[in-house]
Amino acid sequence: MILNPRAPLSGAALALLLSTPLAAAESGSFFDPFDRLSQSRWFVSDGWTNGEHQNCTWARRALGLTGGVLRLTYIPDPKGQNANLCSEIQTNAVFSHGTYEARMKTDHRQSGFNAAFFTYIGPVHKKPHDEIDFEILTRNTSSVDVNTYVSGEPKNGGKVALPTPSDQDFHIYSFTWEPDRLRWYIDGKLMHEATENLPVTPQKIFFSHWSTDRLTEWMGPFMPPAEPVALEVDWVAFTKAGEPCQFPDSVLCTAAD
Repeated sequence: MILNPRAPLSGAALALLLSTPLAAAESGSFFDPFDRLSQSRWFVSDGWTNGEHQNCTWARRALGLTGGVLRLTYIPDPKGQNANLCSEIQTNAVFSHGTYEARMKTDHRQSGFNAAFFTYIGPVHKKPHDEIDFEILTRNTSSVDVNTYVSGEPKNGGKVALPTPSDQDFHIYSFTWEPDRLRWYIDGKLMHEATENLPVTPQKIFFSHWSTDRLTEWMGPFMPPAEPVALEVDWVAFTKAGEPCQFPDSVLCTAAD
């Protein structure tokens, strides 16, 4: 999630603007099992924050691949001086109508943290702020927040219960974006739907794992972990609207409306 898209440029926001690539041309369907991190597909955030609400810095060294699983690690500052490191990746290309899916698992319950799979485009890309979200606020690993932003305004928000907590099992998080409808799924089951106030701008795909000591009403009081914690992503896929199911676990093959 990217906050305050219309705020004056702080030093952190300026670094984001200078470091984030402009969105490449719209891309087609793909399935990425994270056997490696493709530099042609993914940009790794490194060396800045998204604003004062974030009390960690994006760091390339906090990202890793282990056994075909992408680990977006949060590394606490051992000196307790808020030099915490967190991790984020984003696609170079943008994507539009279609089905977005990822198989993910969070670490243990931790207040003040956000483990997110979402799409975003905004002023840093010289576009209006549109966004579609799955956000696991790990103070409560039994649910996930879903949401959209349209021209910078939050719309269609909801909290969805998970079949089992996000730190106990991998789940498949999917959403299908159509011109007149958005549907969010967990493990192939329809959980949330919107038919009004939908995003219209093609967006990048993001994964992020970060913390705050300011957004306490939403994410809970910040509780620094004693050791690194990670968001694990087994795979991610995008299937362009009108194209068939790409792989057996896809919601396009398994959805139970």
